[in-house]
Amino acid sequence: MIKNKTSGRNPDTEKRPAHEQVYHTLREQILFGEMVPGQPVTIQGLTDSLGVGMTPVREAIRRLISDGALVFQGNRRVSVPILSRNDIEQLIFARIAIESELSRRATLRMTEDEIDALEATDRTLDKAIDAGDVNGYLRQNYAFHAGLYAQADAPVLSDLAERLWLRFGPSLRVVCGRFGTQNLPDRHKDIITCLRNKEAEGVAEAMAKDVEQGMELMADVLTRTS
Repeated sequence: MIKNKTSGRNPDTEKRPAHEQVYHTLREQILFGEMVPGQPVTIQGLTDSLGVGMTPVREAIRRLISDGALVFQGNRRVSVPILSRNDIEQLIFARIAIESELSRRATLRMTEDEIDALEATDRTLDKAIDAGDVNGYLRQNYAFHAGLYAQADAPVLSDLAERLWLRFGPSLRVVCGRFGTQNLPDRHKDIITCLRNKEAEGVAEAMAKDVEQGMELMADVLTRTS
């Protein structure tokens, strides 16, 4: 069993083979910024911290490099990516294209109950923002987007969006830690309003603004502090 102190016990995860457990544990740590940009990742270090063998760790690292969540730097060194301004500009372009389309498709499929559930997630997100809870913000913000995209019935696009989130998750954590949660851009209310009105283009436009404003803030903060 993997020792994952940050995420707590997850029965569904524990039923998976060891290499799947390691992959999903590390993936979550990267997604929510529990690994910081530039942090080196070693097989031995993860073997010790997770309490598993080298083979599942090696396989998990290989998959995460393929996902873009980790980078191979040569000399057998692997680390969490550090985003440049150019990286962020590409992420903005890709996220707007993919996540706007996911939002557009989801609008035409969602029931009122599903919209209510999404709104409840957003209320929990608001509480995290008000409390300055960075970890809560990151998890609930992700839950809002993932919950919306899950309704799009577009697994290829959803997989691409997930990979993009893995690339910027650690940097978003840095921005939240330095900037706080109070003034972070949030177009979720506009998204929910358009969802209820079945305005697919309105949802897509609000999502594009949500993505662009958040990523531009990330670029500005990282540029000032680099």
